[in-house]
Parts: sequence; structure tokens; C-alpha cells
Amino acid sequence: MAVHDEAGQDGEVVDFALWFCNFSTWLGKHGIYLEDLYVRPELRGRGYGRALLTELARIAVERGYGRLEWWVLDWNEPAIRFYKSLGARPMDEWTVYRVTGPALRDLAAGGSPP
Repeated sequence: MAVHDEAGQDGEVVDFALWFCNFSTWLGKHGIYLEDLYVRPELRGRGYGRALLTELARIAVERGYGRLEWWVLDWNEPAIRFYKSLGARPMDEWTVYRVTGPALRDLAAGGSPP
């Protein structure tokens, strides 16, 4: 999903949201996971990000989904302030775990990490 420059003169994409449906076993409903939200740096603060998130929220409500969620880096204070201004709240009780590289290959092979 993308919102284009309102002037429409150059036809270039100025922002995008990459998302997919997920499922919450806690809610027993689908949701939307926002993988990436991007607005060109020189155009931030003009409402493009809000427009994308508003559209995702509209889709979620229209389809009866239970939530819209995403991750944000803990040092990205401008983004955190922006998301909180929209009513988003951090999920402090969760910790992200990831397996990559050799550990992923070891796990796939049924072994233990070094």
C-alpha cells in the first residue's frame, strides 16, 4: 500500500506500508502485522505515515480483525512518540527471540548450538 505525493506531478511513491495478516490465538482472530512503514525523510511530518496507519486500521476494523501491531526499535524516540500519539502502546512484557545463521542450521539439523 502506498500513498502518492498529493501534488501528483512526479508520480513517485513517497511512502509505503508492507503488511500481512497474522492470527492471534489469544484473541481467536486475525490481525495485521506491519512489517515496514516508510516515508521519505524530507516528507515526514506531513501526515503520510498517519494516513497509512489509518488505512491499515480501517482494513482491520472492516474485516473484523482483533489488532494492528508492529515492532519499533527502542532507540527510535521520534517513531515511538508518533506511535503513542496514535494510541499505540508498547508490549513491555514480550521479548523477541530469533535464531539465525549457524544456530538456525544446527537447529534445523536437530543439533544443539555450539
